[in-house]
Amino acid sequence: MSMAGNLRKVTGLGRVGGLRKVARLARRRPRVDLSHHARSPLGSSVVKCVTYQDGARVPVAGDLVDTVERVRKKEDGFVWLGLHEPTNDEFAGIAELFDLHPLAVEDAVEAHQRPKVERYGETLFAVFKTVCYVEHETLTATSEVVDTGEIMVFVGADFVITVRHGRHGSLGPLREELESNPRQLAKGPAAVLHAIADHVVDDYLSVTDSVQADIDQVETDVFAENGARADPGRIYQLKRELLELKRAVVPLSRPLEELATRPMRVVGPEIQAYFRDVSDHLLRAKEQIASFDELLNSILQAHLAQVTVAQNEDMRKITAWAAVIAVPTMVCGVYGMNFDHMPELHWRFGYPLVIGVISVACLALYRGFRRNGWL
Repeated sequence: MSMAGNLRKVTGLGRVGGLRKVARLARRRPRVDLSHHARSPLGSSVVKCVTYQDGARVPVAGDLVDTVERVRKKEDGFVWLGLHEPTNDEFAGIAELFDLHPLAVEDAVEAHQRPKVERYGETLFAVFKTVCYVEHETLTATSEVVDTGEIMVFVGADFVITVRHGRHGSLGPLREELESNPRQLAKGPAAVLHAIADHVVDDYLSVTDSVQADIDQVETDVFAENGARADPGRIYQLKRELLELKRAVVPLSRPLEELATRPMRVVGPEIQAYFRDVSDHLLRAKEQIASFDELLNSILQAHLAQVTVAQNEDMRKITAWAAVIAVPTMVCGVYGMNFDHMPELHWRFGYPLVIGVISVACLALYRGFRRNGWL
């Protein structure tokens, strides 16, 4: 029977006795070191399993069950388990080991959740939307500007479980940054939750700065000399990508407010002050997105106005040339009638006179339209 199957047999995993039962079942098979994700008995989705004590990293020995049992016996430190897009089977054993709520487990596996914070007993479940700016040489009507993913975080008294979905948002650099600050890491699992929230919001600000460069380029093109010929599809594409960014940023306000103000056992008052700082950064990102949306609306309206003006100019030119052509058309139409008694019909200088009158009239109309800016 696999390790995951052994874990699923456990009941009352919050007790040391339950952990010992899992340990006895696990000893029937050779142990596999969890620190190497490719050899993890819980599945290839396990990216990293690390233990911390007093802010310092402790080497992992044995399997996950033994690691959790040691942490809970000492009642000091915590386990940080990182996963990437686990399946139901891969996550089932972990869910039972840490006594995670089935609804939270379903959200973590299925993904596509709104940013939120929920409490299930002694466990806190948080969902963050991650964003990444997609580099491109030239913005087109089909360019992907913002790519989104998700990070789900389970926080308990002695564990942190991060479940990542998407092609970006790796937490490896964040883990190294935290390990370089043992004083902050010694504050427990809540410090990891704050670091993840701060990392996600910082990415929001970085992406908004990159999106602003695209908006500035579109604005420059629209207000250029031939701005009426600019592709409006780029503006709509930016608005669609901005909407994707807005869906990630705006709903996070309420969860961060709860983390910063509501009493929670796993988030102490000292850590809540840090969440207030993250909330301030999120507010800045929200304000930038709102201003971008208004600016894009203004750019789109200006572009439509330019198109209307250009069409009016074309119509004025067509009308002016039609008026110029109408004079010879009228004169030629009169002399094209087959009457015997027409004035100057047999006069020697009649033809040159008519041509001269037509030329003078057309020239006068042309100069008049030119002077008024119609031609």
